[in-house]
Amino acid sequence: MNAPLTQPIAPSAPFDPSLSLFQLLDPAVHADPFPFYQRLREEAPVMWDPFMHTWVVTRYDDVHVVLKEFSADRTPDPKKMEALGLPSLGPVADVMAKQMLFLDAPAHTRLRKLCMSAFTPRRVEAMEGKIHDIAHRLIDESAPRGEMELIADFAEPYPAIVTAGLLGVPLDDHRMLKAWSATFAEMLGNFQHNPDRIREVLTCVADMSGYFRDAIREQERNPHEGLIRSLMDAEVDGQRLDEDEVIANTIVTMVGGQETTTNLIGNGLLTLIRQPDKLAQLRDHPEIIGSAVEELLRFETPSQHTARICPADTEIGGKLIRKGEAVMAVMAAGNRDPDRFPDPDTLDLTRTDNRHLAFGWAAHFCFGAALARMEARIAFTALLAKLDDLRVTSDDLEWRTNSGLRGLKALPIAFRAAKAAA
Repeated sequence: MNAPLTQPIAPSAPFDPSLSLFQLLDPAVHADPFPFYQRLREEAPVMWDPFMHTWVVTRYDDVHVVLKEFSADRTPDPKKMEALGLPSLGPVADVMAKQMLFLDAPAHTRLRKLCMSAFTPRRVEAMEGKIHDIAHRLIDESAPRGEMELIADFAEPYPAIVTAGLLGVPLDDHRMLKAWSATFAEMLGNFQHNPDRIREVLTCVADMSGYFRDAIREQERNPHEGLIRSLMDAEVDGQRLDEDEVIANTIVTMVGGQETTTNLIGNGLLTLIRQPDKLAQLRDHPEIIGSAVEELLRFETPSQHTARICPADTEIGGKLIRKGEAVMAVMAAGNRDPDRFPDPDTLDLTRTDNRHLAFGWAAHFCFGAALARMEARIAFTALLAKLDDLRVTSDDLEWRTNSGLRGLKALPIAFRAAKAAA
């Protein structure tokens, strides 16, 4: 990738503002960004966005390169925050600088090994029965009414309760965990557009840090099962996590485990309802749930884009990206690239060659992917088995104002309880 350039770099054309990622702030574009992403792939697949001060890449192969080879270490330390005139954000930067999401090797490698030793496949598999029970209980609470607001009644509390159980904190705290997660996720996906939320974000980070520090003290007094306990005990090659690292990576696990799953369930069910033939196919053939979840991840990518830093002067798509420049990899655009996926705008629930980018790639591949997949399989299977004649009861759906973590604010649905469920 970093070999000397052998071809002249294409001259830059005058920038067209209608191609800026700021277009995602338009509610109409945000509601259906895929035509916009198609235009980017076709007209400016590798583009410097002067409004965002970043390069934007949208083709599958280019996004793959950025995810695999570019630097994730993009969080200014507290001193840099002060130099930028943002000293109040120092506590946020301090937490993010200890999270795997924002680190490169060797620091990332060390943290990931330690966290993976705690977040094992066996732990995920052992949770399946409890996750199944949570999903069915939440659905059963709404089934007699014949209607529910899917996000508030199911898609938000479901992963929040699962996450509380995973961490080993009281399940009754799931609403508080969800509120913190939503605030922190807004900063991750859309923070630059919400400077008025700085105070709320700072309060959120302080509250989360204090809560999980108290959880560590409780584990010391009364050891019990949970990811926090496992992170405290994790040891690889004689190395352990310090307390601040346990807290920081508990936070990123909690946020990642809730927001993407909520969006996948909400966006996914809306997609299926809008395509009744696909919904009927999945209902009639529940054995395809595995490939169906992968296709929904590709088709309605919950995490739309992520930022990286160019590690060395690099040519991509005939453009020279200089060392240290920011790059936005748009996974949602790459997942609809016709050069990678045949008929990419067609929902194919049995698609076989489906190495999508929804969970990232390589060293920063989402280490909670197995849990997210399990939650999604259980959720969609339960919803379709228990609820017949699904329909959306509002023509005015509103999306959360988060360009990175795209999800519905609410999804009111009506249905008839299935006979088997009744």
